[in-house]
Amino acid sequence: MSSSNPAPRKRPTAFARQLAMAMELPFIIIGGVLIGGGGGYLLDRWLHTSPAFTLALGFIGFAGGVWEILKLLSREEKKEENGDGGR
Repeated sequence: MSSSNPAPRKRPTAFARQLAMAMELPFIIIGGVLIGGGGGYLLDRWLHTSPAFTLALGFIGFAGGVWEILKLLSREEKKEENGDGGR
């Protein structure tokens, strides 16, 4: 058995980081809509109202997802401008 140290881990390439982010973005939107719409649905059932809360909170969830994506993309753009490379 050899006691040599394993090779150091390589940092992900820019392509791998972009691919990971592209895979994550739809889940952020869908998660926001599901959480907001689900909460609205529960409120509608509790208050015996039409789907007003489901639609309103679903839209708020969508807007929150878009807001989160814009913040994430802004952070990534700043990293690239600074030459940080994801560190």
